[in-house]
Amino acid sequence: MDDSRAPLSPAEAQGLRYAKELEGHVTWLDSITGAALGVLAVASGIYTYLGVSSLLDDNGALSFFAAVSYSVAVSVGIFVFWTYMMRLLPAVRSMGARLGLLLSMALGSVAIIAMSSWLNAAALAGAAAVEQHLARTVQDYQGALEQANSIAVSAQGLERDVARVRQSFEDLSEQEATGNLSGLAGRGAVFRVLRQKADELTGLEAQIASQQPLVDTAFSEGNAILSRMRALTVETGPVEARSVEFSEQAVRLAGIIAQLRQLSVAPLVSRAAQDLAASVVLPELDGRSETARGEQQSTIASVLSVLAQRADTLRLAAEGVIAMPAPADTTYTPISTADAVIRYAGNFIPSWAGAIAIDLLPAVLVFIMAITQAAIRSGRARVGIEDTLTLAELRAAMHAMRDVERSLGHEPLKEPHSQPEATPKPPAPQSAEPPAPETKLAEVTAISPTGSKR
Repeated sequence: MDDSRAPLSPAEAQGLRYAKELEGHVTWLDSITGAALGVLAVASGIYTYLGVSSLLDDNGALSFFAAVSYSVAVSVGIFVFWTYMMRLLPAVRSMGARLGLLLSMALGSVAIIAMSSWLNAAALAGAAAVEQHLARTVQDYQGALEQANSIAVSAQGLERDVARVRQSFEDLSEQEATGNLSGLAGRGAVFRVLRQKADELTGLEAQIASQQPLVDTAFSEGNAILSRMRALTVETGPVEARSVEFSEQAVRLAGIIAQLRQLSVAPLVSRAAQDLAASVVLPELDGRSETARGEQQSTIASVLSVLAQRADTLRLAAEGVIAMPAPADTTYTPISTADAVIRYAGNFIPSWAGAIAIDLLPAVLVFIMAITQAAIRSGRARVGIEDTLTLAELRAAMHAMRDVERSLGHEPLKEPHSQPEATPKPPAPQSAEPPAPETKLAEVTAISPTGSKR
């Protein structure tokens, strides 16, 4: 029977050639895809091992094998997962199957990031992230030191206020000694009250002045410690060893900051200002007459009023210093490389991108294969299978038919190029009995190169 199928149209022939060309590329790419996935998986496993090692405190054999086991499991998981995706996702055709595999790929990608990518980032940028943590800590300590020193210096500035009040009482006492204050020259009751408060303020002024060298020394020492801490953040060598010395310097600096806070004399000045007006020892009036004693009493009352005003002014100045914001409590906390990478992730976006890309790059290959397979199916969609057989496939089919005939005891089919002209056999006589299964199998039709059946 002649083949009644219409010949291929130009568009169908072009689509078939396009599909065959893509199949050739895919066949060649399949030979290197497995090796490429293996290299990516092994690279991710190596960086995962480095990240896991940074998290383990013990450096013994058990920790080594634990890190190796985890990294091997990650490598195998990544290789198997992307192999499944690369084989199955391009092959499915229904929308439901594609959506299901895409959802599975998304969940698998999240799992890979959770078990591998962040450890890869820790291996890539862990040391730099810890150095970033050290630098941030230095900034915090520097701010606390400067704030504590600012409070202490402001408190030392109260010395000028105390000196001004003391000088005013000394001037009043001198006026009283010459009789320009109460009208009674000499060193009587009013003079002794004024000198009493002037002496108190002189002692307070000396106490404040004695704190200045301590404040300067503490601030200089704190700056020296800060300089050493800054040097530790940029020195070469393992960051773990530098972190140990950094921690020691941080403890010293915290003590210096606490010392500066204690050296502030503002609370002392505030208490002294309160006592300045409250604790006045009034001497016995020594005027010779009732009028003189009345004038002394009136002058002392005026002095006490002035004393209260000066005390309020001094107290308000001291409370202004006390109200200044205290330095923030800064404590250095050692941090692992993995935790540092997560905490300062915004500063290491390229490292995170590289760590994730090495794990999720096969997803791009999966999409490429899916698009290519769809293009191949589109090129073959309107072409029958008999139009796509190659000479090698036809030859293999004829060898298979010859093997079947030989196994059934019939004369094997000859090669197309050596096939002699065969005379048609008369039809077999009809019998009442149905033909045996062997007879039906023997009547296999072979396609000759000319397209005829025999």
